[in-house]
Amino acid sequence: MHDFGFLRIAAAIPSVNVADCSYNIKSIINQIDQACQHNAEVVLFPELSVTGYSCADLFAQSVLLDSAVAGLEAIRQHSAGLGDVLIVVGAPLKNGDKLFNTAVAICQGCYVGVVPKTFLPNYNEFYECRWFASASECNAGSITIADTTDIPFGTDIIINKGSARIAIELCEDLWTPIPPSSYNAVAGANVILNLSASDEVIGKHAYLFDLIKQQSAKLRCAYVYSSAGFGESSTDVVYAGNGIICENGRCLAKTARFVTNPQLAIADIDVERLTTERQKANTFRSETPIPDSMTVDVPSVIRHFSDAPLRNDIYPTPFIPESDKILNARCEEIINIQAMGLMRRLSFTHTKHLVVGISGGLDSTLAILVAVEAFDRLGLDRKGIVAITMPGFGTTDRTYTNALLLMKHLGVTLLEIPIRDAVKQHFTDINHDISIHDVTYENCQARERTQILMDYANKVGGMVLGTGDLSELALGWATYNGDHMSMYGVNSGVPKTLVKHLVRWYASIASDNELKATLLDIVDTPISPELTPADKNGQIAQKTEDLVGPYELHDFFLYYCVRFGFAPDKIYFLAKAAFRNRFDDETIKKWLKTFFRRFFNQQFKRSCLPDGPKVGSVTLSPRGDWRMPSDASANLWLDICNKL
Repeated sequence: MHDFGFLRIAAAIPSVNVADCSYNIKSIINQIDQACQHNAEVVLFPELSVTGYSCADLFAQSVLLDSAVAGLEAIRQHSAGLGDVLIVVGAPLKNGDKLFNTAVAICQGCYVGVVPKTFLPNYNEFYECRWFASASECNAGSITIADTTDIPFGTDIIINKGSARIAIELCEDLWTPIPPSSYNAVAGANVILNLSASDEVIGKHAYLFDLIKQQSAKLRCAYVYSSAGFGESSTDVVYAGNGIICENGRCLAKTARFVTNPQLAIADIDVERLTTERQKANTFRSETPIPDSMTVDVPSVIRHFSDAPLRNDIYPTPFIPESDKILNARCEEIINIQAMGLMRRLSFTHTKHLVVGISGGLDSTLAILVAVEAFDRLGLDRKGIVAITMPGFGTTDRTYTNALLLMKHLGVTLLEIPIRDAVKQHFTDINHDISIHDVTYENCQARERTQILMDYANKVGGMVLGTGDLSELALGWATYNGDHMSMYGVNSGVPKTLVKHLVRWYASIASDNELKATLLDIVDTPISPELTPADKNGQIAQKTEDLVGPYELHDFFLYYCVRFGFAPDKIYFLAKAAFRNRFDDETIKKWLKTFFRRFFNQQFKRSCLPDGPKVGSVTLSPRGDWRMPSDASANLWLDICNKL
């Protein structure tokens, strides 16, 4: 059992009394202990939390400064019995003849390092230059606290804790054109801690929140922010308390604002995920001089997740936004991407005809909806879309009826070409027993349908529009030189779980109530290639997810395998957290093994894909984001699956 590259961090918002270090230290130590009970490995406190930020001219008083040092000593001594937790608190410290606003890192009874604030706000309500010197004013590389000498001092400190590389900046540093954290990230830091004391005015919080998310995304890092809260002076401003933890543009956890009680925001940072992001983004590391840094190692004990489950919710459908509002906007954008790609292909080839096979299932429905969008925007007659339904041995009344209704309500050219007799003749030609419902039985139907589409496209001088989706490409769930082939694969970048939402969204905006009803029934129809006969009640007997596994699981596996390169054991760990109320462990294991086996074995189908638009961050185009040998061995991945 291991930690899978996660680091648990707590952003603490303590209660403070201005200039009452004894009270503040008790509050800080109490929150450190609470964070340790939650197995936090790093605990971050606000700027000047030992004294309170709003002490003003009291920072010139030796009594306050001496009390701050005594408070740091109390925290250091307390940390000796807390294992490997890294504590970062804010305190005013002298170095030479200057006073600095600093972040003090403490671990296992030792001072790890001290980071001074670089950019001191001295405008509007801020007067920090009145009391503090900037980091740029000090050339010393070390500092003394009480009886401890030679403590690393500077803005270039990176603390190594396991796979995490932790750097620190303070409040205003983030708001500058080139924050210190940008240099730290280029030097290798993947976790940035920010101690802050930002007061509240209308609109400021939203800007700050966006700033933190953007910095974490731009630097491909975790950004952890802790800002002063209740107890700071309200003489002229108010401090609401902000604990925010972001990872590569996503907010993982945050505290409530304007509350009087101390708070902790706790999240598990996926350091491995951040590392993968940086490895893939060559522009992150190229053409940028790597600044010097001072590295300090601190202990890191591997945490067993059986004892401390993940704090973050793992969303089970990573291709689908959690918010309905965002999902609707995303659906509109995806349809626009697909339609724009198809429009360009139509205009380049000077064709006014598309040929598309309509089964009454999700994929072909999405394809024809995109085709209609493209034709409408180009000012082409929808009759130029030749939609062909080709009933076979497994076609049910439900899908057949929906196919006809869909084509009728969209106003395209409708053709019905049954394939049963042609396939029977082919069985005779190749001496195949029609009662044997094997892969030959199924693939003959798929190839007969593709032949009809291709030949009809030649007849009208048009193109065949592919309908296969990203999930089918990942699993190789397509007949080679059958539905696998087309002139343009408009759905090739859309995973199956998202196809359903796209069709449902289109139904929601449809003005034709009959079209809306048809689309919604298609969404509710079981996913099936309908290549084997229906059951005795005329219902779909061949259900894809019974054969290859639930698409929810496979899309989850696909996302974390291709997007981040995670090993099967980490994907299994994440899937258990995401689907704990849906699938048991054995079910997840079974289909995870199926995924990796099929993903490797079916690469040859992806190596010769038709063109198709990239829609999201995961795509399998051999000309784009996924280049893989068709004869690569899956043994390493399957060995891990077998040991789960």
